[in-house]
Amino acid sequence: MKNACTCIFLFLGLLASCTGNKAEKARLLKANAEGHTLLKPFSDSVKVDTFKVVLKGEALKDMVMSFSITAHNGAKIYQKDFKATDLIKNYESTLDLDKESKQKEFIQQELKLFFEDENFLEPAVTENENPDANTPDKALFNELKLSGLNGFKYRISNEQKFYIAWSEKEQKVLPYYSCCK
Repeated sequence: MKNACTCIFLFLGLLASCTGNKAEKARLLKANAEGHTLLKPFSDSVKVDTFKVVLKGEALKDMVMSFSITAHNGAKIYQKDFKATDLIKNYESTLDLDKESKQKEFIQQELKLFFEDENFLEPAVTENENPDANTPDKALFNELKLSGLNGFKYRISNEQKFYIAWSEKEQKVLPYYSCCK
């Protein structure tokens, strides 16, 4: 009788742990699909645009980080999708990312940090800044200097950062600085 009870408790414990893992996995997938959303002035100095980042995919090799900006008028003005594993590549030598679970944790952390305050540049270009070798479009840089519109920076790897801003002249989001390729 003791053995039967012990077996039943072990089975129930195992079943509960498997169900718990599935529930946690489902919770993470839902959270990733919802992503993170933030409202900030970007294409207008006063009206707020919607910044959203979502992690799509279940298997690590299939995960895609999708970043979009929707203007205050409802028009999508920026969309960038990149492999979540690209974030890992340049950190492998400095971080312990050997296990897939560690890699997924790292990507989850990157998702949370995507909209840190330091990534919102207000304004994109200050009056005292001058373009340098990492400035792909000097005319846009000067336009931003005059307009005072805000910028946003994000990275897709340890060594590659993009700085983007709204161009009134072009009526679209453009890169105004690209660093550390």
